[in-house]
Amino acid sequence: MTNANRPSPSKPADSESNSWYDHPQYFDMVFRDETPNEVAFFDDVFQRYVKRKVTRLYEPGCGSGRLVAAMAAKGYDLVALDNNSAMLAYLRKRLSRRKLSGELVLGDMTTHQCRPRVDAAMCTFNTFRHLTDAESAERHLRSVAASLRKGGVYILGFHCIPLDADPDCTERWKASHAGTDVSVTLRVVDFQRRTRLETLRVSIKATKPSGKVERFRSEFPLRLYTPSQAQSLLASVEDVFELAGIHDFDCDVDIDRVIDEDLTDAVFILRKR
Repeated sequence: MTNANRPSPSKPADSESNSWYDHPQYFDMVFRDETPNEVAFFDDVFQRYVKRKVTRLYEPGCGSGRLVAAMAAKGYDLVALDNNSAMLAYLRKRLSRRKLSGELVLGDMTTHQCRPRVDAAMCTFNTFRHLTDAESAERHLRSVAASLRKGGVYILGFHCIPLDADPDCTERWKASHAGTDVSVTLRVVDFQRRTRLETLRVSIKATKPSGKVERFRSEFPLRLYTPSQAQSLLASVEDVFELAGIHDFDCDVDIDRVIDEDLTDAVFILRKR
């Protein structure tokens, strides 16, 4: 008698997991292609906005550490912080495999302060928006300021929401590496302008070279910022930071932006006073 629910030997059964943040290898694949442009942009920012030689860097919310490893390979001294131990374990192995080093910290990006201080810090692609209230956002900015030497910069990138934003948003993309294919669907499942929160659902399907399939889904809230709300936040910390420049996710330091309703993919260059 055949059991219709038994998986075929030629098609391994799917496995389920809860969060893509607990699977750094797939998280890393999704953003891998962005790394070279970001690294080049960081170097350009240092040359344009920092008067002294930049040698020591800090990345709060480092995730899988693709930027940490890339900057360490260029000779920078790195401090990397995340609140997910799986991410840091993945980064530790990555650095060891490449014979690189860095200071890895399991901690809170609203309170951690680097000692000795750093010359620059970077936080890109919306990690900052995981801080879902005004107090946490300001505490984070002040803790980064306390981590920076005078004249050092914080490269802070996140999406701003235009006034006519469509709350029903779905994005899909694919990535492949070493025979593993990953499909990602990101969907906004809740959008509240009044509370300034949106909830994102990320669904991942990873197919390994063996044919084994892993699927997992995460939901998490992000804080919403219009350009004017982002401007207000930065004004609240102007005693410790000056807004030295604004760019966008194209990572071109020669293209300057201003805070207006067209600024959606914002990268703010904050310089420690």
